[in-house]
Amino acid sequence: MVPFLKKHWYILVLTIAGITAGYLYWRFIGCTKGSCPITSHWHTSSIVGGILGYLSGSIISDFRKKAGDNR
Repeated sequence: MVPFLKKHWYILVLTIAGITAGYLYWRFIGCTKGSCPITSHWHTSSIVGGILGYLSGSIISDFRKKAGDNR
């Protein structure tokens, strides 16, 4: 488990950051009328933020593999 976390910590950290950013976006900027499909509910905004964080972490992980930095 520890080698997996050391290898993919970017994905984990950015997914958690994305979930947090999605929630904070809903809390302070989100749509209150319910007409916005993503930002009208906290759970959809958090899920979309988590997906974007995961994808960002995956891209960074791929760049690290191509660069030969496999820490």
